[in-house]
Amino acid sequence: MEKAERLISIIMILLKKDVVTTKEFAQLFNVSKRTILRDMETLSLSNIPIYSISGINGGYGIMDEYKVDKRLLSSSDLENILTALGGLEQILISEEVEVTIKKIEAMVSPLSPKGSIQLSFYDWEGRPEILQTLKICQESILKRRLVAFDYIDKNGNTTNRIVEPYQLHFSETSWYLKGFCLHRQRYRTFKLSRIDHLHMDENAFNPRDYSLELEHEASYEPQLVTIKALISPGIKDQFIERYGRKSIENYSSDYLLATIHVPQNSIGFQFLASFGTNLEIVEPKTYVDEFRNYLIRMVEKYS
Repeated sequence: MEKAERLISIIMILLKKDVVTTKEFAQLFNVSKRTILRDMETLSLSNIPIYSISGINGGYGIMDEYKVDKRLLSSSDLENILTALGGLEQILISEEVEVTIKKIEAMVSPLSPKGSIQLSFYDWEGRPEILQTLKICQESILKRRLVAFDYIDKNGNTTNRIVEPYQLHFSETSWYLKGFCLHRQRYRTFKLSRIDHLHMDENAFNPRDYSLELEHEASYEPQLVTIKALISPGIKDQFIERYGRKSIENYSSDYLLATIHVPQNSIGFQFLASFGTNLEIVEPKTYVDEFRNYLIRMVEKYS
């Protein structure tokens, strides 16, 4: 076992037990008592609140303030936390999340049922490439340091940005950075996969009142239009997941009628086009015409 793994295991054990002797640790990890003593020194230097007890019943413990009071959390609570963290680990790919999971697992009784809920995310090959960008953004937010990067917009245009980073946001399949752009002098949201040559600047910044921007963002609603569309029964489940059962009604033996709200722009068109021949917009006519023009432009690419 590597030293780092042994140190994490020691913390997990101390979180679960009150006091463990040097001899018990040495036998468990098949190392010398001197090695365990060095491990305890390393943990103490890392600000882990380890304390020692001398005497026959002595050993090492971890301060109660560092532990979560397990009486406040039931086994079901802990399982729910692990489920949520397991999903986060898949999209964040973070060592910190992994350590947190190990801490929570140490609190769960071995008799507790496990795996009642499982979250699965598609393992995109490009996700590890986002990790470094994610880490730099996260570090910059914590240290209140500016970030500089090249940003490529949806039209392929590249601009250099210097940004006060405030928040990382994960939506559906993508990570975004929210911050104040010094070039635009406005709050902006940047998709991490469109960021290139990112680095944390040496200059720090005094945070603005970002809570006001969050309130404005929460009150902002994109311009949506209500449409009616005939859909095949085979995609009914996707509309239930996104819009609920109330959005669907019977129409004929071959189709259902869905009433939904979508943006009247390329984002809405792309969403509707993803259903192919399983969907036909019937009203309003203005939306039908714009969607048809969008599809014609798409077909022209292959003419």
